[in-house]
Amino acid sequence: MKRTTLSLIAGTGALAAVTGFAALTTPDASGTDTAKTAAELPVERTSLVCPAPSSSDLAETTYTSFTPVTKGTGSGGKARLRSAAQASGTGAGGKDKADGRTGEAGAAGKAGKPVLEAEKVGAPVTADASGAASPALIGTADGKFAPGWTVQETTRVAAGSGRGLQGVNCVEPDTEFWFPGASTAADRTDYVHLTNPDDSAAVVDIELYGKDGALETTVGEGITVQPHSGEPVLLSTLTGEKQDNVTVHVSVRSGRVGASVQALDDKLGGDWLAASADPAGSLVLPGIPKDAKAVRLVAFTPGDADADLKVRLASPSGAITPAGHETLHVKAGMTSAVDLGDVMRGEAGSLVLTPTDRSVPVVAALRVVRGSGAKQETAFIPASRPVGARATVVDNRAKGTTLSVAAPFRSARIKVTASGGGAGTATSKTYTIKSGTTQDLDVPVPGGLKGTYALTVETVSGGPVYAARTLAVSAEGVPGFTVQTLPDDRGMVAVPEADEDLSVLQE
Repeated sequence: MKRTTLSLIAGTGALAAVTGFAALTTPDASGTDTAKTAAELPVERTSLVCPAPSSSDLAETTYTSFTPVTKGTGSGGKARLRSAAQASGTGAGGKDKADGRTGEAGAAGKAGKPVLEAEKVGAPVTADASGAASPALIGTADGKFAPGWTVQETTRVAAGSGRGLQGVNCVEPDTEFWFPGASTAADRTDYVHLTNPDDSAAVVDIELYGKDGALETTVGEGITVQPHSGEPVLLSTLTGEKQDNVTVHVSVRSGRVGASVQALDDKLGGDWLAASADPAGSLVLPGIPKDAKAVRLVAFTPGDADADLKVRLASPSGAITPAGHETLHVKAGMTSAVDLGDVMRGEAGSLVLTPTDRSVPVVAALRVVRGSGAKQETAFIPASRPVGARATVVDNRAKGTTLSVAAPFRSARIKVTASGGGAGTATSKTYTIKSGTTQDLDVPVPGGLKGTYALTVETVSGGPVYAARTLAVSAEGVPGFTVQTLPDDRGMVAVPEADEDLSVLQE
């Protein structure tokens, strides 16, 4: 048989294997599409990266992993967190503990042992680390553990710059991140943590934007992040300019990374600043604590046009306008900031930004301060995607947990499920959130709870909802707290049905 004949047969076989996909984009002779209605199926693999938690010897870190129960998954799968060295096959793993936790993240332990490994869906699992030596972690979940897999890193720092409670959700690797709310001021020490989960190096650019536009940087371009490694970049090493409010733009030339900003203040404690939702004309920043003493809004527009925004507060009783701050003008390419002060006045709320006229994409975040005098602490709330079908937050405690949910545009009905470790039994409750309001919910707590628990929010009906969880853990009179938003976990993906269509083989 001639080589050309063999090639034709092989090519025909290969094309036949993908005709289902080809038929999705190839119309039939009548002009109608052969694709059928898409089915919502669980994702089969999820990747997350966690930044190195702290450079303080006094740091105490807890990692919490959870996957909500999802219909339609198989019986197999794993969810594991490993150090960067372990992920590259050169490191050692965690140490078994006797209390049901899977490991101690800061320990050397047995070679190849994961720092954390989940044993079943629907139940949180935790691991602990101490001191400054804890590395960045790289995680993968597949099979039944992949849909909605959520991991949080929570760190308590007893003293020093950034003292207090710091929390961050481990993030999916991506190629672009926006962080309004960072700073290069003398009393701030801000790091951009870049974590590369892949087998090849990533090349990253970091751009900084202040009140007058782009800041001159020296080494912000072409930063190489080695495979399976984490790289903290101190902002003050990128520029000599000292500015209170800076927007950080992380863009990846090749590869992908996870990115988070660690913001440490000499007097006001510190926390992680998560990336803002993608630039959009309207943004929601949910879950401002009702006892916030100072709230600062930082916004940036990456385009060439200025943005004019209406500023509204979704309170428990409805939408209100902060006195003296009805609108915000954001100049193109410049970071704008406004101090809203004690805007909450003892009530829960969410900030809603909408265009006054034409829609111009913006990113935004809030810096929130609680406490007074020498006992102040800071957290950040970035603009968030809506809860969508489902979102989860982990490391909730029996005391100090507040779940805030906003329905800024239309009333909505939601379902909240609490799933606990140990002997905890999952329990659910439904709520109606009225249009234009934010509610601090009296959330259910798993029966027989032992340890921490997870909260999963699902949209049942109505308009989009936005949610955030405040975790408050005070130590020595300092009101340590951290806030995490609850964007859609993207645990389901639309997979269109397709028929075999051999017409794609015809010329």
